[in-house]
Amino acid sequence: MNPILAIARKELNAAFRSPVGLLFLGVFLLATLVGFFPLSGFFARNMADVRPLFEWLPLLLILLVSAITMRQWAEERHSGTLEILLTLPVRTRDLVLGKFLAGLALVAVALFLTMPLPAMVARLGPLDWGPVLGGYCGALLLGAAYLAIGLCISARTDNQVVSLIGTLLLGGALYLLGTDDLTRLFAADGAEVLRSLGTGSRFESLERGVLDLRDLVYYGSIAVFFLVLNVHFLEAPRIDAAAQPERLRGRTLLVGLVGANAVALNLWMAPVTTLRADLTAGGEYSISDATRRTLVELGEPLYIDAYFSDRSHPLLTPLVPQIRDLLEEYEVAGQGTVQLGGGNPSADDELAREIGEQYGIRSVPFSVEDRHSQGVVNAFFHLLVRYGDQYATLSFEDLVHVEANQDGVEVGLRNFEYDLTRTIRKVTQDFQSLASLAARLPDDLSMTLYASPDTLPAEFAASVADMRTLATELEEKTGGILAMQEIDPTPDPQLQQTLFETLAIRPLAADLFGTQVFYAHLVFETPQATERILLRGGATQGDLERSVEAAIRRLVPGQRTSIGLVTVTPEATPPNPNLPPQMQPPQPQEDFRALRSMLGEEYDVQKLDLSSGDVPDDVDVLLVGKAGPLDEKSLFALDQFLMRGGAVVALAGAWKTSVGQGGLGVEATDASLRDLVAHWGVEVGPTLVMDPQNAPFPVPVQVRQGPFVMEQIQLVPYPFFPDIRRGGLAAEHASLRGLPNVTVPWGSPLSTLALAEGVESTVLASSSKGSWLNDSGEIAPDFTRWTETGYGEPTEAETAPHPLAVVLSGPIPSWFTERPSPVWTADAGAASDAEADLTGRTLKQAVPEARLAVIGSSELVSDLMISLANSPSGEMHQGNLQWVRNLVDWAVEDTDLLEIRASGSVARTLVPMTDAARSRWEAMTSLLVMAGLAAVVLSTRRRRSPVEVSRVA
Repeated sequence: MNPILAIARKELNAAFRSPVGLLFLGVFLLATLVGFFPLSGFFARNMADVRPLFEWLPLLLILLVSAITMRQWAEERHSGTLEILLTLPVRTRDLVLGKFLAGLALVAVALFLTMPLPAMVARLGPLDWGPVLGGYCGALLLGAAYLAIGLCISARTDNQVVSLIGTLLLGGALYLLGTDDLTRLFAADGAEVLRSLGTGSRFESLERGVLDLRDLVYYGSIAVFFLVLNVHFLEAPRIDAAAQPERLRGRTLLVGLVGANAVALNLWMAPVTTLRADLTAGGEYSISDATRRTLVELGEPLYIDAYFSDRSHPLLTPLVPQIRDLLEEYEVAGQGTVQLGGGNPSADDELAREIGEQYGIRSVPFSVEDRHSQGVVNAFFHLLVRYGDQYATLSFEDLVHVEANQDGVEVGLRNFEYDLTRTIRKVTQDFQSLASLAARLPDDLSMTLYASPDTLPAEFAASVADMRTLATELEEKTGGILAMQEIDPTPDPQLQQTLFETLAIRPLAADLFGTQVFYAHLVFETPQATERILLRGGATQGDLERSVEAAIRRLVPGQRTSIGLVTVTPEATPPNPNLPPQMQPPQPQEDFRALRSMLGEEYDVQKLDLSSGDVPDDVDVLLVGKAGPLDEKSLFALDQFLMRGGAVVALAGAWKTSVGQGGLGVEATDASLRDLVAHWGVEVGPTLVMDPQNAPFPVPVQVRQGPFVMEQIQLVPYPFFPDIRRGGLAAEHASLRGLPNVTVPWGSPLSTLALAEGVESTVLASSSKGSWLNDSGEIAPDFTRWTETGYGEPTEAETAPHPLAVVLSGPIPSWFTERPSPVWTADAGAASDAEADLTGRTLKQAVPEARLAVIGSSELVSDLMISLANSPSGEMHQGNLQWVRNLVDWAVEDTDLLEIRASGSVARTLVPMTDAARSRWEAMTSLLVMAGLAAVVLSTRRRRSPVEVSRVA
C-alpha cells in the first residue's frame, strides 16, 4: 500500500477512536446548527440560500482544525514515538502528507454532515446549488490551509494545548486581516491589500458561487508553504549543523524559495480577473452575452470612470474591489472600445471641482465610527459613463442595495451588470443620430411605400407627398442607406394578396361604400423583422419623421423603448373656505408615480391622454392601469394601436384599493377596460382570488392585554396576496425568466374566450389548487369570527386554480369591427357622420406582431405595492416590478435586457409556512445532522485498523 495512504488511514482511525476528536466534531456541528438557525435567523431572513452556513464556516473551521491537528505531532513528540517514525523507511514528506490527508478527510466528513441544511433549503424554496458547491469547495480549501498551519505548529511543540492555542491564534490572525473591523482603519488601497490576505474575506467570492483561480492559488500556496515548513521542522533537528552546514542551509533556502514563490505567484495572479467559473444558476457574477454584444457594437470609445474615496463607510469599502474587477471584465469584453479611468476626488481638489462642475458629481455624507471617534465623512462612490457628448452617472443609490435585518444592515451591489449596461445603452442611444442608426441597419433592408396615388383621400395624399419629401432627405442624410421605393398595389390583385398574406396589410376604404380602396403604408423589411407605418391623414412631416425614426430604432438592436402610461388623473378636491390652509383636506394623488420613476431609469415613459383618439407614433408599449372611464375615442386609440402591431400591457383587475374611514378597502374599477380586453379575448371575472399559498400583509389586529383590547399592526398570512411560484408560473415564457415568484395582489380570475383563428394564448400565472373566490369585496380579516386565520375556510368543491395573467399574440379582432369610428369624419356628400360607414379606414384585425398581456390585478405595481416591496419584509413582492419590465421587453422583443435582468439578484424566498412548521423543519434537520454524526462514529467503531489486527495476531 502507498505509505501516504497507509499513514492517512491509520491517523483517520485514530481520530475517530479519540473522544477528544469526536467531541470537537460534535461541537463543530452543534455550533454550525446554532449559527444557521437562531443566530442568523434563517427563517426570519426568509431567503432560500445557505449563506448563514458559510458565513460561520471560516471561524468554525479554525476551531475544528485546531482540534484535529493539536495531537498530530505534539503527541508523537510527547510519547517519544516521533523518533521511531522518523527512523522508519518512510520519507518525512510522506509522513506529513499522510497526516495532512487524514485531517483533510476528517474535514470533508464534517462538511458532508452539514448537507441536510442545503437539502432542507432546497425543499423549502428555489435553492441555487451553484453557491452551495462553491461554498463547500471553498470550505475544503480553507480547511486545507488551516490544516497545514496546524500541522506545522504541532511539529514545534510536545504540548497539545500549546498546539491548539497556537493554531487558533495564527488561523484567527489570518482571518482577522480581511475583516471590516480591521480594514476600516486603513485607506481604500490598504484595505484592499488586507482583504486579499484575509482567509475569511477571500472566502466571500467562493460562498457566492464564484471559483476564482486567484482564491484557489491563495489557499493552495498557504497549504504548500506550511507543509514544506512542516517537513523542515521535522528534518532540521536530525541534521548536524556543525557537520552538515550546507545541507541545513539548503533546506532553509528551500523553505525561503517556496515562500517567495508563493508570494510572487499571488502577486502575479492579482490582476487576473477572467480565470474564474461562475457556478450560479443565472451567471449572476459573469458578463452576459447581451452585454458583450452591446460593447462590441460601439462605434466610438466608451469611457467608464470610477470615483471612490479612500475613506468611506466601512460597509461600502468591500464593494470597491468587486466593482473594479467587473469593470475590468467590461474592458476586456469591449475589445479596445472600453477605456477605464477615474481617481480619488477626496485627495484631489482639482479633480473634485472638475467632476462637480461638468457632471454634477459631488461627495455623499456617510456616518462612520471606530473605537475612538464617531462622525460624518464626505465620500465619493460614483461611476461616470461617457460616450461622445453624452454622459450619465451612477451613484451610491443606483449601485448599492441596503437591507435592514435583525443583525443590523446588509449592504451589497444590486445588479451591477444590469445597472451599468442599461446606462451604457442609454448614453449610446442618446448620442446616435438617425444617420448613425441607419449605418447599423442590415445591408438587405428594404424601405417601401405602398401608396395608391389615384384613389388617395385628400388628407392622405398630403401625408404621402410629405413622405416622399422626407424620403429624399433621409436618403441624402444616410448616404443612400435609406432609399425608398414606391409601389402602387391597386391595379395588381396578386400583389394585394401577397401583401395581405405576408405583411397583413389590408387596403383602406376611400369612399362611403368601400367601392374604392387605397394604400398608404410604409414598410421596412429585414430578414429578421418587419416594421409597418400606416400614414395617417393630416399628419405633419414632423410626425412622419418621428414615426420613421421610431421604426428604425426598433429595427436596430438595443434601442431605448418608449412606454405610454394610461391612467386616470384624479380630480382636485376644492378647498373648504371655512378651514385654514393647514387643515385643508389632502389632494388625491395620481397612482403609479413610483412606477414611472423606476421605469424611467431604462425606458422613455410618458403619461398619455387618449381622448384625441390617437397614440403617438413613437410609443412602443402601452401600459394601462386604473384608467377610469374610457370614452369611445380612448377605446379607439387603444384598439387601433394594438391592431397596428403595438403591444398593450393591461392591469385589468376588477378591484382597486381605496382608503376610507374604516381603513383600507377595495372598490370596483370601471368596466370599460375590462369590456375591451374581453372583446380581444380575455375575460376578467368580477371576484377576488384568495389563496392559502400567500404573502403576508400588515393588518390591524386586536390583541387583548389584561382587561384591555388594543389594536396592533402585525404581518399575517393574507390570502388576497397569492404567492405564485414554480408550479403556477409559465417558467418557459420570456417575461418570467429569472423570477422565482410573483404576487398578484387583490387579483381577479381570468378566462380565455373563444379566440380568433391564429391568435395564440399563454397563461403566465395561476393561483394554487387550494385557491377560491370571494365576491363580497371584504378584504380585512375577521378574527372574532375566524380566530385562527381571520378568513373562512372554503369547501373542497370551491377550490381550484385560477389564471391571473394571460398573454395573447396574433390577429386579435378589433373592438370596432362592427362599430363606426369615433375619429374619422364623414366624406363630403354623406348624409351624416352616423350614416357614413367609414370603418373601412379602421383596422379590423391586428397584424401578427400584436401582443397583449392582461394581468388580473390593478394593484400589481401600484405605489402601495412598490412601497410594500421596498419595506424590510417585502422581498416577496420585489419580483412584480421586474415582471412588468420583462413584459415590456417581451412586448418589443428586446431579449438583450431580458437576458441581463434575468441574472439579477432576485430574492429567492422560502415557501410560506406557519411557525409550527418552521420549528418542525429546524428540529428534523438538526436531528439528521446529529444522526449522521452518530452513524459515522458507529461505523468506525465497528472497524479495527490493520495495526490492531496485526497486534492481535
